[in-house]
Amino acid sequence: MINTKKQEKDSFFSWVKTVLLSIGLFLLIKNYLFAPYIVDGASMEPTLYNNERLFVNKIAFMIGDIDRQEIVIIKDSQQQTHYVKRVIGLPGDVVEMKNDELFVNDELVKEPYLSIYKETANSQGMRLTGDFGPIEVPKEQFFVMGDNRLRSMDSRNGLGLISQKAIVGKSEFVFFPMSDVRSTN
Repeated sequence: MINTKKQEKDSFFSWVKTVLLSIGLFLLIKNYLFAPYIVDGASMEPTLYNNERLFVNKIAFMIGDIDRQEIVIIKDSQQQTHYVKRVIGLPGDVVEMKNDELFVNDELVKEPYLSIYKETANSQGMRLTGDFGPIEVPKEQFFVMGDNRLRSMDSRNGLGLISQKAIVGKSEFVFFPMSDVRSTN
């Protein structure tokens, strides 16, 4: 005769172990490897839009360097807020904006992701990005800007230079809304 109470008890504990292991793996992945973030505001338009959901790689910079033009998530520890910005200047770089053109280390940087907004600004007799610099980026700091230069708080005007410790991870792709799933690299 088979002991059904023992089988039920074993089955219950097996189920509990599976659930606890799943929760543990989920928390490990979310806290240390990958996490979802919500875009809040218009500072990264036309690349990212308000309320889009991003999948962020938190280990990218543990195994590699932060590169120019990458979209990163920054944590403001004082306000417990996250920002999404584009890395423009690395430690040691000299960043300057002249006549709506970005120069890093005296080299012109192409910014194709700004073309739509630049055309609109130019047609209205405006510049998308005001002149600034040259600004030398100190060691262990980064210069970041939003793609919507007219509506972005960034290294130019409020956030200041960003420490490497404040960078949470690298944006990999938009996963919501489902109709707009795309890579952000």
